[in-house]
Amino acid sequence: PNMRARERYDEVNKRLKTTEDKLHQARNQSRAVEQGFEQIKQQRLERFMKMFEHVEMTIDRIYKDLTKSQKHALGGNAYLTLSNTEEPWLGGIKFNAMPPTKRFRDMDQLSGGEKTVAALALLFAIHSFHPAPFFVMDEVDAALDNVNVFKVSNYIKQNSNNFQCLVISLKDAFYDKADSLVGIYREKEKNCSRAATMDLTKYDTTVS
Repeated sequence: PNMRARERYDEVNKRLKTTEDKLHQARNQSRAVEQGFEQIKQQRLERFMKMFEHVEMTIDRIYKDLTKSQKHALGGNAYLTLSNTEEPWLGGIKFNAMPPTKRFRDMDQLSGGEKTVAALALLFAIHSFHPAPFFVMDEVDAALDNVNVFKVSNYIKQNSNNFQCLVISLKDAFYDKADSLVGIYREKEKNCSRAATMDLTKYDTTVS
């Protein structure tokens, strides 16, 4: 008989127990990590849906404000649709806008001005969820006609108590609604750019 068999058995049994303890510990750690991941995943879904639902409800109202007129008092319609409702970050978000009197069409079939108004509605809807102190709009009116420039500038003016908007524009319809103007011009003598500012709040906006 092998006199060391008992000793070797004890050693193997000890290593087996150590391995089983490590396996049990690893399973517990794996379970804890999995539970933590599921919690983060659920929090991500809740936060995403909280913002999405807010923007989804807000965008139609804002789009209506930007497109309604005396002739079309109700304005257009805009809405968002999730491609994947279970895990929305794995899919896309479909954005559709229907200007007044227009039938349903994909966004790429809208005119440049119609796309601009729809994009601004989306921008303002997202901004309303977590407002920033201000944002800059660089010639967003380039594709807009005078009627839509008036509607956009009027919307910004009416909501200027909620945010400060810096608009770079070449159209005077925006100037009429501004609180102040900053003009950039070239000084020929020194061959450099200069800035001229004007505070419009000092002037009476009513016309006698």
